Amino acid sequence: MPFALYALTAGAFGIGVTEFVIMGLLLNVSADLGVSTSAAGLLISGYAIGVVVGAPILTIASARWPRLRRGQRRMRACSHL
Repeated sequence: MPFALYALTAGAFGIGVTEFVIMGLLLNVSADLGVSTSAAGLLISGYAIGVVVGAPILTIASARWPRLRRGQRRMRACSHL
């Protein structure tokens, strides 16, 4: 298989882990932040909404960039957030 397919698989796994693991840690997050469980749940929901809204915007905004450097520019743009 091509190396790009392995990289894509690893990236998809990493995104899936970050999206779903935090739900299992909800009680720990609320205790560490000193907030209620519902407030910590809103934090997780806010993150999910940010991903849903931000991904298409980032894709549309970078659609005209040259393909070779597109990924590097996205990473550089997101590293400043």
